[in-house]
Amino acid sequence: MTPIEIFFGISLKAIMIFTIEKNTNTAIGKFSPLYSQENITLQVAGNSSKENLQLPSLINQNVIHFYFCLSGKAVFQFGPHYVREIQSQRNYFFYNPEKDLPFEITLSASARMVELSVTLAGLHKLFTNNSIPFLKPENAKTKFYDEREIPASLFVVLNQLFTVNLDENARRLYYHGKCYEILSLYFSDKKPDTESCPFLNDQETVRKIKHAKEYLLRNVNTPPSLKELAKFAGLNEYQLKAGFKEIYGNSVFAFLLDHKLDQARVLLDSQKFQVNEVAYQMGYTNPSHFITAFKKKFGVTPKKYVMARVS
Repeated sequence: MTPIEIFFGISLKAIMIFTIEKNTNTAIGKFSPLYSQENITLQVAGNSSKENLQLPSLINQNVIHFYFCLSGKAVFQFGPHYVREIQSQRNYFFYNPEKDLPFEITLSASARMVELSVTLAGLHKLFTNNSIPFLKPENAKTKFYDEREIPASLFVVLNQLFTVNLDENARRLYYHGKCYEILSLYFSDKKPDTESCPFLNDQETVRKIKHAKEYLLRNVNTPPSLKELAKFAGLNEYQLKAGFKEIYGNSVFAFLLDHKLDQARVLLDSQKFQVNEVAYQMGYTNPSHFITAFKKKFGVTPKKYVMARVS
């Protein structure tokens, strides 16, 4: 199937068919609204208990819904037989132009979720060039479903929704900006320049580069050398270096550094760790090197960043 799959289409591979028995220890909760205007709504939900938390929900007709699971896991149940599970740091996208679709979300213990809804008309105003498949006129009446990993840059933005500390006057403006920041990062899909990197016309090569990226992120604290990474991916070093930069906009290890610093920012946002502890978790043996790198990327030291977040 393509990255944008037909939502509840004829293939049952995308749907797990079974029945979930009601857990007597499941509590009933609801999303907490953060921002709402005519075309867009932003809300969050968190489960701080040891029991499951059930959220009655609704996919509205002609509204695009994004569900981002930041931690724990969530089960989406559409009636007694249609169920999907989303793991931590993944998200779902739903669009149904035919009718409102009620369903239930069950959050596991310690799960956190962000839900962003935007009308089709509202999204058309933001993306007018029909570059997004379901915005094209021929797809206006087609149901869509998408599942993908939350990239580090977007994960940082979503996590901030749970940690921001602003006065009431500034809060609405802040959340307004976050709505558009989330959408821009979600739909950011830079196409590789196949003229400067002709080997990127080969989808197998592109797949190998993406596989190398995934392997790199699984080994953040003990990253392989460029030679080792190229061998793992089945590419020569030039293909890996040139292709990686074209697809991801950065060299292999600059990309890795950006990812580590984004993750460090998430840890600092949680207010559970000291700066030195975050540095060690990110694989730095010398915290001063971490502080220098953090300041270069974000324009402020980790300590001042934390102070600004809690003030």
